[in-house]
Amino acid sequence: MIPGPDNGQAAAPMRPDWAFLFRHPAHWIALGGGSGLSRWAPGTAGTLWGWGVFVLLDQVLNPAVRNLFWPGALVAGLLIGWWACTVTAQATRIADPGFIVWDEVLAIWAVLWLVSPASWGLQLLAFALFRYFDAAKPGPVHWADQVFKGNGWRGGFGILFDDLVAAGCTLLTLAVLVRAAAWFGWGLA
Repeated sequence: MIPGPDNGQAAAPMRPDWAFLFRHPAHWIALGGGSGLSRWAPGTAGTLWGWGVFVLLDQVLNPAVRNLFWPGALVAGLLIGWWACTVTAQATRIADPGFIVWDEVLAIWAVLWLVSPASWGLQLLAFALFRYFDAAKPGPVHWADQVFKGNGWRGGFGILFDDLVAAGCTLLTLAVLVRAAAWFGWGLA
């Protein structure tokens, strides 16, 4: 907690609004262009926003550029997101607030890039599995959620880290499901 201005007490955490979103570029990034302001399941709203942005960008990318663009976007998104999540968490005085959704955006981009080309059904399954791993935090995702707790740069990285592990769990589960479906002749991809 950040001390109050004159009483030495911790300042109360704040819930961001539309004015906060546009007060600093880091807030716009961390809140997923405003999707994190959703009062209903901001993590799901951020993941949906990330899915939509992925589909739009992926459709306009030249196939020759696509496999260079997404790794670069993910690395840049990780570095910029680390900064944006850190700045926004500090501004709201909450270590890992649910309204910061850049972690969901980045993770769903990684999942969708690595499973593409994929049918809408497979993309929907990827979305559902990622939301499960991110929200329920089973096994390794729970561990990842606990590793980098705190304020500052460590906490900013922690906001991103558990979602990247959730993305890895999603990809592993999808690989098993696609392989099993192919074995049974169901054609999931």
